[in-house]
Amino acid sequence: MSKEQIIIFDTTLRDGEQSPGASMNTKEKIQIATQLERLGVDVIEAGFAAASPGDFDAINKIAQVVKNSTVCSLARALERDITEAAKAIEPAPRKRIHTFIATSPIHMEYKLKMTPEQVIKKAVEAVTLAKSFVADVEFSCEDAGRSDIGFLKEISDAVIEAGAGTINLPDTVGIRMPNEIKDMISQMHAHIGKRAIISVHNHNDLGLAVANSLAAIEGGARQVECTINGLGERAGNAALEEIVMALKVREDLFNNVETKINTKEIYPSSRMIASITGIEPQPNKAIVGRNAFAHESGIHQDGVLKNKQTYEIFSPEEIGLNKDDTLVLGKHSGRAAFSDKLEKLGFKLNEDELNATFIRFKELADKKKDIYDDDLRALVTSNMTSVENAYELIALQLMDSTGGVPSAAVTIKTPEGEEITDAGIGDGTIDAVFKTIDRITGHSGRLMDYKVKSVSKGKDALASVTVQVSFNQDEPAVIGHGLSIDTMLSSARAYLGALNSYQSMKGMLKKLSSKPSEKI
Repeated sequence: MSKEQIIIFDTTLRDGEQSPGASMNTKEKIQIATQLERLGVDVIEAGFAAASPGDFDAINKIAQVVKNSTVCSLARALERDITEAAKAIEPAPRKRIHTFIATSPIHMEYKLKMTPEQVIKKAVEAVTLAKSFVADVEFSCEDAGRSDIGFLKEISDAVIEAGAGTINLPDTVGIRMPNEIKDMISQMHAHIGKRAIISVHNHNDLGLAVANSLAAIEGGARQVECTINGLGERAGNAALEEIVMALKVREDLFNNVETKINTKEIYPSSRMIASITGIEPQPNKAIVGRNAFAHESGIHQDGVLKNKQTYEIFSPEEIGLNKDDTLVLGKHSGRAAFSDKLEKLGFKLNEDELNATFIRFKELADKKKDIYDDDLRALVTSNMTSVENAYELIALQLMDSTGGVPSAAVTIKTPEGEEITDAGIGDGTIDAVFKTIDRITGHSGRLMDYKVKSVSKGKDALASVTVQVSFNQDEPAVIGHGLSIDTMLSSARAYLGALNSYQSMKGMLKKLSSKPSEKI
């Protein structure tokens, strides 16, 4: 029996970026997009082109490098949004415009202040315009989970007639149960038939996004919208890795469908995105969590030693996880072996980026006995946050004698090339470091969030620090990443990284603070 394909629509770069603290720069987004292409994702929603110049630029650059996946931009049902989306994705061999408008009574009355007839007219105009730019148009009924089924049928008929090839029915607020989603999709599938592909986009507010996506597939949906690690605003989105592995492991139930996902790229994709965003999956996260293949109970350990299938329903190797994967490279290793390893981890670097990362690898190899894949991922992603004309940390000295006042001496090279040294005190060591940096640079930052984690294992493990800093109360906070075996050095680098990002983005931060709504 021939199987129907489930189209995997990944929105990590758009909806996933709406997770607090998950903002990414263009370099980082390009790396993620190329990894999603390796993963076998059918559609990459690269962003919301009309939201900001930064979003437009990232989508356009992704459209230039991605060849096999469809590159998609989100657009409200507005002429400017759609034309900006069309310009941004123009270089892509495969391109899609995804336009939307709200269809639930509460949204139409209070947010749009439009009648159902006006909403249908606006939707048709949007799809017609999008169709004039691209052959592949998707239309979303925002808040479909709370919309009237009769109205969903009516507006779907209208936009399909206008040229929409995919109808997306999002549970925008994550309120529906699996049986309700399956019933809605079944009714819509019976009504639409083969005129368009039915898609779902389920939010995880009640922890049901994956269950609802699987129920939708049972009801006839043939596209699921999802994110790596379940990233997304509020409680997140349906997790790509959970949907794909559920379909694979329970092939007995889903024997009529399949995906094109290369499951061996699931774990590398998860680790790359966690490294770039600084948002780690919870340890007990299904499929990719740190404890997903950990067996602490004696009974479990005994069973796994005798036969792994006693407690493992699929092998870690199926998702690309090798728990003993150590890079046997050292300070005498060459660039060719180093470059080859990075490619296997999913990173595509130009010559300058490769040289800069190789230098840092050599420095690390002098200090660290064993270098693991996660160490390399951290090295590459920390380099992605660098910007031109930036402040550079030259030296850091800490003084915190028992019972004394924490103090720090810092030397920084300014963007103009001048080296400045200063010292200061604080309520704690970190506070002293940050206040001294503020005094040298002339910028006063307010620390909003501070995270430190060990990148790999061992007493010589790299410390990865992520900070979220506000340099202007009227503008969004910015993210900085720092990496070193020394936690205090990582912290100083992260804080300076945030300042450098702020300096490079200053022109568009005000636009970001008033970023238009992009909820689906």
